[in-house]
Amino acid sequence: MRSIIQRVRRASVTVDGEIVGQIGAGLCVLLGVTHDDGEAQIQKMARKIAELKILRDGDGSDDGERLGACEVGAPILLVSQFTLYADVRKGRKPGWSKAAPGDIAEPIVEAVARELREKYGLHVETGSFGAMMDVELVNDGPFTIFVEV
Repeated sequence: MRSIIQRVRRASVTVDGEIVGQIGAGLCVLLGVTHDDGEAQIQKMARKIAELKILRDGDGSDDGERLGACEVGAPILLVSQFTLYADVRKGRKPGWSKAAPGDIAEPIVEAVARELREKYGLHVETGSFGAMMDVELVNDGPFTIFVEV
């Protein structure tokens, strides 16, 4: 499982002109699933998203100790992103063989969202799995982390 975790001032997902997920200051997470991901990866990724210390401290400063989403109750916008498993080693056309198909990936993405909600008590908004989505965000920093578990 792979993710791009971005500290954002705000983020939203729109499908067919309708906003389906929206947050203020928090984390926008693009999540890619591969074939052999399962419960262990779900647990590890949810923990990384919830506990990664990349948010500003209590006074809004970036100079002090950074905090995790679970420490400050920051919202999460979780968006499925199969293209994180693009293989571009040969030629100019990406290959998608390492990305899990929708029937495998969708329940795993849902499980990560559920884990963030139930175990960490976080507010989680999502995109629409498999839809053509417009993801809009204002990256705060910019602060972007690549995570693989």
